[in-house]
Amino acid sequence: MTELILPILFFFVALIYSSVGLGGGSSYTAIMAILGVSYQIIPTTSLTLNLVVTSIGVINFWRNGYGRTSLIVPFMVTSIPMAYFSGRLDLPKEIFQILLLATLIIVVIRIYALKSMKISFHLEGTQKWIFILSSGALLGFIAGSVGIGGGIYLVPLIIMFGLGNEKEAAAAGALFVWVNSLAGVIARAQTGTFDAAFIMPLAGAVVIGGFAGSFFGSSKFDARTIQQIMGGVIIIAILFLLKEIL
Repeated sequence: MTELILPILFFFVALIYSSVGLGGGSSYTAIMAILGVSYQIIPTTSLTLNLVVTSIGVINFWRNGYGRTSLIVPFMVTSIPMAYFSGRLDLPKEIFQILLLATLIIVVIRIYALKSMKISFHLEGTQKWIFILSSGALLGFIAGSVGIGGGIYLVPLIIMFGLGNEKEAAAAGALFVWVNSLAGVIARAQTGTFDAAFIMPLAGAVVIGGFAGSFFGSSKFDARTIQQIMGGVIIIAILFLLKEIL
């Protein structure tokens, strides 16, 4: 039953997430945890699917002129090595679930409670670089450890701190997720947690959903509307994950 349900669910997750430049790792991870997939292969699977979805998103968003290397490259300086490092870790199941739950809750707060918030000060000089490098390191750690590419945090951070507009943030998020997911997959493949037979059917589902979502998101959809839809999916995931933990 799980093998039949997962491709369908992941198609819709990819459709929604890719439309705002994200890979959907948070929802992939949550859904697999809910359905009883071994938590040891969940991060590798999520990161691999992130690679598939965001590779499409990178092409569409950057082709439409929203990509800015000066915006995204500084974040990746610390995120890539941290994604690889954390991908080599073997987290206990309880820690894994808590990290995932915290991730989803913060995202929902950002979408609904802080959706109109703009940070009133502008980061410059040393402050800006400390923020960028520390944020990159933290998001890279999250990517490798629990299978979430980090873009789900990076996109709102870029918008909130005035580093770029919504489309530029989405383009940056897509590339950020791609490189961190690649680093995490390499690290986890070296630990023997890559299950190709399990991943391939899911990859096919997210290719279709990711292509459709990133195409329409980068050219037609309103980013805020998509964020609201994404928030609804995450709330459902939170409820199921809470039930699993409790």
